[in-house]
Amino acid sequence: MKIAVVGLGYWGPNLVRNFLSTEGVEEVIACDMVPRRLENIKKKFPTVETTSSFDDLLRRDDVAGLAIATPVSTHYPLGMKVLEAGKHLLLEKPMAAKTSEAEELLDAAYSKMLTLMVDHTFVYTSAVQKMKELITKGEIGDILYFDSVRVNLGLFQHDTNVIWDLAPHDISIMDYLLDDKPIAVSCVGVNHFSEHEDVAYVTVHFAEKLMAQFHVNWLSPVKVRKILVGGTKLMVVYDDMEASEKIKVYDRGVDVKEEDAVYKKLVQYRTGNMYSPNIDPGEALARMTAEFVDCINTGKPSISDGQAGVNVVKVLEAANISIKAGGRRVDLSSLSKSGNPTLISLPTYSN
Repeated sequence: MKIAVVGLGYWGPNLVRNFLSTEGVEEVIACDMVPRRLENIKKKFPTVETTSSFDDLLRRDDVAGLAIATPVSTHYPLGMKVLEAGKHLLLEKPMAAKTSEAEELLDAAYSKMLTLMVDHTFVYTSAVQKMKELITKGEIGDILYFDSVRVNLGLFQHDTNVIWDLAPHDISIMDYLLDDKPIAVSCVGVNHFSEHEDVAYVTVHFAEKLMAQFHVNWLSPVKVRKILVGGTKLMVVYDDMEASEKIKVYDRGVDVKEEDAVYKKLVQYRTGNMYSPNIDPGEALARMTAEFVDCINTGKPSISDGQAGVNVVKVLEAANISIKAGGRRVDLSSLSKSGNPTLISLPTYSN
């Protein structure tokens, strides 16, 4: 098949490179309206066909799918054109600028029986795959919390805030790892140098005693990419800045014993060993492009399908609404094509 990559700014060239080495891809076509970008792609990848016409790609019968790596505000209009033309679609994250747009894209893909994927690259990393394996096997136990820190100094975005820039990565990881789905989101943040927030804390609430927290920051003096997942059996730390031991599994936690004599709970801390499992160093983006081609050929669902994209956009949109409402909780079920955002108070949990 032939795959077209639309948008050759920061991420597009990476997609071109990986599709060129993906089994089953006969040819890659690169599309951008900026001549300089087309020239740069041609220098790096001489075999790649280049074009400045998006509409021409939609009319070509030999193009099976398009990967859209353009600004998020363009994902919905460009994505709908791709699906209406009967082409399979891969969208750069986040999937759309709001939940209603993401849901319409998903409905269009379902109605035409087309593959719709979102480039949630991190779910294809060996580290996240290992975490999923540990959770699925029950080795971690019941999940108690998901804690994420993604901070660095810059890069400031002129058209979006730090939440939409940094949080999609870790929100997509949370959505992939956890079977439980969130019910509400609250968020606080501040903008220091522009109209867009540059520091934010996003809290994702679940029906049971599970909570997820995301700290994103453009003003940190150090770059941190870390996720902690705490379970009743084991706790896992994923540090993407580590060169080798990206995953560390700790046999540490809290044990609670009932003391019938005094009708009290005895809380004890458990401190055990730590180990770092071996993980495949292969490139996550290569796995993602290979899955896109495989889904086109077989029709099977992807781990980063359109529904996963909708789930991430819902949390992002709810965070934006909450931050403007002073941190009030936003009911996720109210974010849809027909609903209006609902601010709610969640019940407190008691033991």
